[in-house]
Amino acid sequence: MKQSLLLIAVTLILVSCKKEKSESQNIESSLIRGEFILIDGAAVIKGTDFIYGVVINDATKELAKKVEPLQREEYDMVPVVIKGVIKPNPEQGWEEIVEIKEIIGVSAPTSELPTKIKSPETGDQKKKKKK
Repeated sequence: MKQSLLLIAVTLILVSCKKEKSESQNIESSLIRGEFILIDGAAVIKGTDFIYGVVINDATKELAKKVEPLQREEYDMVPVVIKGVIKPNPEQGWEEIVEIKEIIGVSAPTSELPTKIKSPETGDQKKKKKK
């Protein structure tokens, strides 16, 4: 009788442990395509219909190193494809954040840089007006 109870107890413990492991593995990474930028310790991935804050971890720092040579300006966003876990943001800021699990690819920006408008009152033009 004692052996039967012990066997049942051990079986219940093993089954409950297996459920806990499988629940934590159910959090699947999502494939995310968007534009990435890391500035002053804050990172963002922007897609066509979403914007996620990014958890700063080793994968984020690695992605930032891969993106840096492709940026044409300091604030240029670079297209990336990653796998990450999207979760609610417990802090102030973006509604959802993504934790990068894997970097799939990084490509050069395809769009043109925004047009910069310069003041007509610069350099030689000022000298011409004074004469």
